[in-house]
Amino acid sequence: MAAHFLNRIGQFGLGVALVGGVVNSALYNVDGGHRAVIFDRFVGVKNNVTGEGTHFFIPWIQKPIIFDIRSRPRNVPVITGSKDLQNVNITLRILFRPVPESLPKIYTILGVDYDERVLPSITTEVLKAVVAQFDAGELITQRELVSQKVSEDLTERASQFGVILDDISITHLTFGKEFTQAVELKQVAQQEAEKARFLVEKAEQQKKAAIITAEGDAQAASMLAKSLGEAGDGLVELRRIEAAEDIAYQLGRSRQVIYLPPGQGTLLSLPQ
Repeated sequence: MAAHFLNRIGQFGLGVALVGGVVNSALYNVDGGHRAVIFDRFVGVKNNVTGEGTHFFIPWIQKPIIFDIRSRPRNVPVITGSKDLQNVNITLRILFRPVPESLPKIYTILGVDYDERVLPSITTEVLKAVVAQFDAGELITQRELVSQKVSEDLTERASQFGVILDDISITHLTFGKEFTQAVELKQVAQQEAEKARFLVEKAEQQKKAAIITAEGDAQAASMLAKSLGEAGDGLVELRRIEAAEDIAYQLGRSRQVIYLPPGQGTLLSLPQ
């Protein structure tokens, strides 16, 4: 009797342990910023989306698939051509996240790695279409317009796959080697033209300065001739005396001259 009782207790304990194991294995957690969809072996992917928290599922029959619905960045490089047939290397930085209500459809059609399947292809498609509408110069001068058009078209394309684009920006924009060399040569030519223009302006200013100097000399000569005509030799004699005084002062300050020999003049032989 006692053995039978102990056997029943053991069976009951084993049953409780099995039930506890099943209950523990039938729980799953959905962290903050995540959502889950349930794949059922009998009905497929269920349409309902599970929110944050702890939830039940049927082991071996159901399987939870967890999605991150927070915004994530992705860089997509693309090589395309401009309107004037220049090669353009452009990189787009995208902040994306899935539409929570569309997760069952996303998982059914695209899978968990939906961003790998969708974003590179639609980004390349949109960039090629938009960049082809602008030439190389416009891509630089009208970069804001280009970015706006890319953002509008790419947002519309992504919405068809249940993806939200929170931010789109052009982070890298370069051109082919030939176009870069052409731009550099153009800049050098502009610098040479500026230099030539400066030299021409300098020559013109020097010419004007020479003309002004000549006019000043002519006017001074005219005034001197007029003064000589009015004052006679008195003006010349006054200039001789001033020059002699200045020469004597300079010779007196020189250490090389001790005295002036008699009969030596301090002026050249000028007419009296």
